[in-house]
Amino acid sequence: MANGETIESYVPARLDRMRWSRWHWLIVVSLGATWILDGLEVTLAGSLGGILTRPETLGLSDTQVGASATFYLGGAVIGALLFGYGTDRFGRKKLFFITVAVYLIGTALSAFSWNFASYAFFRMVTGAGIGGEYAAINSAIDELIPARVRGRVDLMINGSYWVGAALGSAATLVLLDPQRFPIWLGWRFAFGIGATLGLIVIFFRRWIPESPRWLMIHGHNEEAERIVAEVERTIGSATVIDRRYSTRIRTRTHTPWREIWNAIVHEHRRRSFLGFVLMLTQAFFYNAIFFTYALVLMRFYGVPEQRVGGYLLPFALGNVLGPLLLGLLFDTIGRRQMIAATYGLAGILLAVSGWLFHAGLLTAQTQTLAWTIIFFVASAAASSAYLTVSEIFPLEIRALAIAIFYAIGTLVGGVFAPLLFGWIIGTGSSGALLVGYLIAAGLMIFGALTEIWIGVPAERRSLEHVAAPLSSKGL
Repeated sequence: MANGETIESYVPARLDRMRWSRWHWLIVVSLGATWILDGLEVTLAGSLGGILTRPETLGLSDTQVGASATFYLGGAVIGALLFGYGTDRFGRKKLFFITVAVYLIGTALSAFSWNFASYAFFRMVTGAGIGGEYAAINSAIDELIPARVRGRVDLMINGSYWVGAALGSAATLVLLDPQRFPIWLGWRFAFGIGATLGLIVIFFRRWIPESPRWLMIHGHNEEAERIVAEVERTIGSATVIDRRYSTRIRTRTHTPWREIWNAIVHEHRRRSFLGFVLMLTQAFFYNAIFFTYALVLMRFYGVPEQRVGGYLLPFALGNVLGPLLLGLLFDTIGRRQMIAATYGLAGILLAVSGWLFHAGLLTAQTQTLAWTIIFFVASAAASSAYLTVSEIFPLEIRALAIAIFYAIGTLVGGVFAPLLFGWIIGTGSSGALLVGYLIAAGLMIFGALTEIWIGVPAERRSLEHVAAPLSSKGL
């Protein structure tokens, strides 16, 4: 099909009206595993933070532990931008194989680190793979999942991050036990778990097709129709579509940078501001607490380093259950109401728990309980940020938009937060840590107010109706 040819396609409408099937579950499992891998990586790094300060391992300082998290997030920023553009240009499927390969290389090499510099570099490579995954996978998932359940499925998949966190936590309880493995060896085995899971992910992804929506835009509508027809035959139901629901577009090979800039900065500037705020505030909130939770338990509550992983299990459970139990409400009550409610409540709860911590009213157990309750709500909020930026921009720039706002939010909120909180914890001041918690809480409340102001009601609506394709202008 020639570039610039005008076509009328029923691909988006047919995808949105499919009944839920085993094929959709395959999409969820094989693509959603990305967040399990990310949760595993972040948990391992957090749980290993204390161990890696010991001289028989890498002998890192507290500041270097925080800095290694910054390198991981910095790599995620670079990977998101690089692979995000590639996802829109070359296709979802090509890139989600490349990104998982980069992740595999990085996490495997992390096990062979010999000093801070090598560890930081390998963590950065790992982060680049995960960052690229966010852009490639979020765009693919939203383009394949029916509109009526897109919100709850997206939140459920993003919440699976904490399945990986629980796996990482359980693994460290075994691998960091000196009765089973020497201290200098156990932490290296821990990174092998991520590499093993990555190989399993590659195996499952072989059956995932290219996004029919991407094919439609890039002049391959016949292939897109064939894929949709095969899925309909597989699930045993053809979809009858009214002509009113067709999508008219002008095919293209790529989107020029000028058009990308105009769409993000001018045409959709209110949506860009919304995406920026939601991503930044949740990134600061999460990374401020999660990347340093091991140090808080060890420094302020005297938890032995090899037992830190056990305190993550209830914390991870709360994070998994939040999106699972609240996700339905994002498709029924609505995006704006639920995003604002979860952001605001998460901020208020953190402020209250921060005051209790400063007042000396918490123990390691009750602190963990408080975090579990907070992140039951905050997990749904954070997942909704990724849902928002993947829904509210046109198809041609969806992956890059996810990458840009993930990168900005992570760079400003995620990279800075671990450094700041690592330094605060190093001072041993509970008052300074309270101030940090209040800053994170205030940012979440600001995110809630922003959503109330300019949130987009995307629930149960086709992606093409939430944001018309750039290639449909004037048609």
